[in-house]
Order: sequence, then C-alpha cells, then structure tokens
Amino acid sequence: MEKTLSIIKPDAVKKNVIGKIIDRFESNGLKIVAMKRVLLSKEVAGDFYAIHKERPFYNDLVEFMISGPVVVMVLEGNDAVKKNRELMGDTDPKKAQPGTIRSDFADSIDANAVHGSDSLENATNEIAFFFSQTEIH
Repeated sequence: MEKTLSIIKPDAVKKNVIGKIIDRFESNGLKIVAMKRVLLSKEVAGDFYAIHKERPFYNDLVEFMISGPVVVMVLEGNDAVKKNRELMGDTDPKKAQPGTIRSDFADSIDANAVHGSDSLENATNEIAFFFSQTEIH
C-alpha cells in the first residue's frame, strides 16, 4: 500500500468543504491514516515549499498557505499518489476535468483547494515533514 500527503488548503477550509473533499478520497479507495488541522507559520510554509524558492510565485504561495488553517492528511491505498493526483485534477481549475476536486472547489491556479505529493519519493519526504511515525495509524 502506498502513502501520499494531501493538504486541504486555506481557501477550501474557509469554504467549509473539508468533509466533501475527504469524501472524494474515501469514496475512491483512499484511507486516511493520519490527519490534523494546523495553522502554518511563515517559516514552516517556507520550508515545506523550499523547492519553489527561486520561482516567482514562491512568496505569494507561502503567504497564501499561512492565510488560514489547513488540513494535512496521509492517504493510503493502491497507487495512492496517482489516485490522489487524478482526484485533485489539473493545478489550474479552469483546465481540471469536471468532477475533480479542483474543478469543483478551487477558485484559481493560486487558490486551488488542495496539494498532493507528485511522486512516491516526495510523498515520503512530505509525510515526514508533517507527521512522526507514531501519528500514522
């Protein structure tokens, strides 16, 4: 069974669609094995998105991620990384397939409702960033 990281971003938390997004994961064979609601500090958000530090959108991304609480989850299932990315849809909600999370709940390419690991290697690193092994059940 693969594990992947998912974050419900501040825009979706503010819209009160956490349960609807979780239902998408669970209805499609992904099990939540760890979850917490947190308010990221600028330092934590900056460290998490450090891979994008040289990109022009980095500062805006960090500011967005600290603008309100997020829900961080570890999802487990067969092909969890791929399945989560399919459920999320394209980063740009205008290009996302109908019925995907971003198509249904995101406002823009910047406020795009969810984050999901893009590879098994990144999933392992991202999970370890937010969760200790004792928090994953």
